[in-house]
Order: sequence, then C-alpha cells, then structure tokens
Amino acid sequence: MMNDLRGIAVLDIGATGSKLALFDAALNPLAERRIASRHVPGPPYAWIDPEPVFDMVRQALPEFDRILPIDIIAPSAHGAALACLAADGSLALPVMDYLAEPPAAVVADYRKIEPPFSEVFGPLLPMALTHGLQLFWQERAHAEAFASIETIIPFIQYAPFRLAGKAVSEISSLSCQTQLVDVRHGGFSSMARARGWDRKFAPMMKAWESVGALLPDYRGAEFRGRGAVLAGVHDSNANYLRYLAADVGSFTLLSTGTWIIGFDTDADIATLDPARDTCTNTDVRGRQVACCRFFGGKEFEIIADGAPAGAASLASVTRLIAGGTFAMPSFTDSGGPLPGTGGKGRITGPRAQSPEDKASLAALYCALMCSQQLDAVKSKGQIIVDGPFAENSVFLALLAALRPDQQVRASNLRDGTTAGAAVLGLMHAAGGALPRISLELVNCATPEIAGLADYARAWRAR
Repeated sequence: MMNDLRGIAVLDIGATGSKLALFDAALNPLAERRIASRHVPGPPYAWIDPEPVFDMVRQALPEFDRILPIDIIAPSAHGAALACLAADGSLALPVMDYLAEPPAAVVADYRKIEPPFSEVFGPLLPMALTHGLQLFWQERAHAEAFASIETIIPFIQYAPFRLAGKAVSEISSLSCQTQLVDVRHGGFSSMARARGWDRKFAPMMKAWESVGALLPDYRGAEFRGRGAVLAGVHDSNANYLRYLAADVGSFTLLSTGTWIIGFDTDADIATLDPARDTCTNTDVRGRQVACCRFFGGKEFEIIADGAPAGAASLASVTRLIAGGTFAMPSFTDSGGPLPGTGGKGRITGPRAQSPEDKASLAALYCALMCSQQLDAVKSKGQIIVDGPFAENSVFLALLAALRPDQQVRASNLRDGTTAGAAVLGLMHAAGGALPRISLELVNCATPEIAGLADYARAWRAR
C-alpha cells in the first residue's frame, strides 16, 4: 500500500510515436514528452529500434521528477512484438516490427502447427502481427541466434526490464492474440508447449505490481521519488481499464488509433468468428473480453489521401451518398469484419476530389466498417468511442445514425491509453484494488442523413 502517492510517470510506446507523461495522484496531466518511434527496414527483417525511447526517458524522467516526485513508472506499449534476450540481457535478435512481411513458405509451414481458434481465440493475422509466427520465423531463419535466447518477454515488458533490470511477463500483454496462450484454461498454448517456447518466457506478474526500483541510469543526480517500476500493460487494455474503473456499466468500447479495437463487456466468446477478425483480449485482472478489430486508422489515412480528418462534413457525406461514391473494403491486408476483402479496397462511382470529400468518404467508410465490427460481436449496449476518432464529429454522427438503437458516446480525452496506464499507479497504491474514477463522456446525437440507410444496404450488398 502507498498512502502518500505523488507522481505517476507513464511510458507509452506506440507503433507510430512514443511518449512519457507525468500525472499527479488525481490523474491530472502535468507534463509530456513525445518522440517518433523508429522503424528499421532490415536486415534481418523489419525491426523496431527501442533506443531513442530510452534515451528520451533517461533525459525526461529527472526533469519530470523536479516537477513532482515520481513514485511510480507505469509502462504501456503496443502488443504485437516480443523481446528475445540473451544471457547478458542484450537482445539476441532485433525486436520484430509487426509490419515485417514473412516469407510465404514460413507462413504456410506455420499454418500447419498453429493452435485452433477455440484454444487461443486469435486468428493468424497478416504480416507479423501474430507473436507465434514471429517466433517460428525467427527460429526457422535465424537458428543460431534463436538458440542463444535465454529469456523471452512481451515487448511491453521490455520497458520495465530496461528501467528496473528484471524480466517479467504479464497476462494482458501475453494474451493479445498471440496464439501463445490457452485462453479458456490458462497457461501457454499447446503449440508454445510443444515447441518449448513456454520454458523461455519470464515469470508472470500483475500489471500493477512493481518489478523493482528505477535504475540509477534513469534517475539523474537528485531524483526525489520512490521510482517503483510496474510490470506494465497492453495499450488497448490500458484504455479499457479506464472504463472498468469508471464503472460505466455494459458497453462496447471502440479504442481508436492506427487500429480500431472493440471491447465488448457482454459478448459471449463462444460466438466469436475468426473469419470476421473477432478475438479475445485478457484484461489486467485475467478476465477474457470479446473483441473485434479493424485497421481503421490506417485505412482512413489511405482513403483520405492526405486530407485532414477535420475537413469532413455531413454536407459532403450527403453529396457522396447522392452521387453513388463508394469506398469498398478493404484497403489493407486485414479484412477486418468482412472476410475475404483484404487488399481488395477500391473506390467506385464519382471520385472524391476535394480534401472535404476525401475526408468525408474516409469517415463514411470507417463508420460502415465499425458498424460491421459491432455486429460481429453482437454489440447491444452503449458504444463509447475513444481516441482520435472521438474527435471526428462526422464519424460519430454517421456511427450514431447507423446504430440508432444504441447510444454513441465520445470520450473527450485523446490519449486514453496513457491515462489508462496511469490507473495502474492507483491500483499499485491500493494493493491491486480497482479505483473509482470519473470520466467525461459526451452523448452523440443521432442525425437524419438523407439516403444513408439505402446507401448502407447497397454497400453491404456489394
């Protein structure tokens, strides 16, 4: 128990950008530092360079501690990567970028050994998004380096390893569609056990537990806080944690960004369909949550073609509908909720020419795809939109119009992942108890959009 909690520093490592943020014990943001995440094309494959992040932390943490003594450091990161450590703690292999393209022969051979969906509740994803495929590829193509691996940890836990010197694993990080965990029964999947990978993973800890004290290298000369480094959390799960702590009842959370990940509190995981990119996540308390996925931020970017999201308008949406302009799925390899559409994205009808029309078409397409996501998990309760798409009034209006029987609500906090990771600091201080926090959510009106219902039916029929 920590009764006099002062500062909470959150290290949030994202696929696009990473940041260090300082919060007080009431979760008020006090300071922030950002850096672009560094991706290297190879060799030996596309990989992530974590060093710029830790250089930033080394400089910024002592500065933040002068603002408010930092008692807790809570790490968060995207889930689709692993850190493979040699005996001396160095990386035996570079951290694979999930955008890496595995050879077709490796994918074909992996499909022969992958565990069934009914065990791992995560389909094999495109590129290198699946942890099991990453390990299989590394083991196959880099046998000597793979043999030198002493310990494997989720990339999320690489941060506490670097900051406190202890290697651990954590359930939300290890269960984010990795194909490495037996979701129903716990423990490692049959594939992970058969290949001996399970024996290389670091011991499990709770996300809110301290792995140790911040190392001197990151403290500077006059660090005032206690500097307890927590085990850390999968980024989308951090966002979901905020709503569990706010006790908002039954809901589907659309956590938006590069991906749009849906978390539904009530869906039965037995009804999930791998073909529609439904899956499970496991929350920090070890509870399975039905989820749906769509590469929404990336596909919005492709359709918008450089137009800012704020350029969209409902007037433009109405013109696009009347003119019969359709964006048809999917513009990435991931078909999301519509199986068989991956890489087949196209625009039919009159082309969107202006930035207003391009951004409006992107918002319309993403709203239609999100509605399909929600159907895939049989969403019935309130829909909460969090992240960048919560600032897109056209997207919100379209989603509300497409789901008239559900209340659509928007969070006014853009960086929900970072704020959610800060909740771990409160849990640590309370010995693991879930705190009660307040959230500001805005109810979205359901507008009348001429022709939308017929347009949506035509889009689905196509």
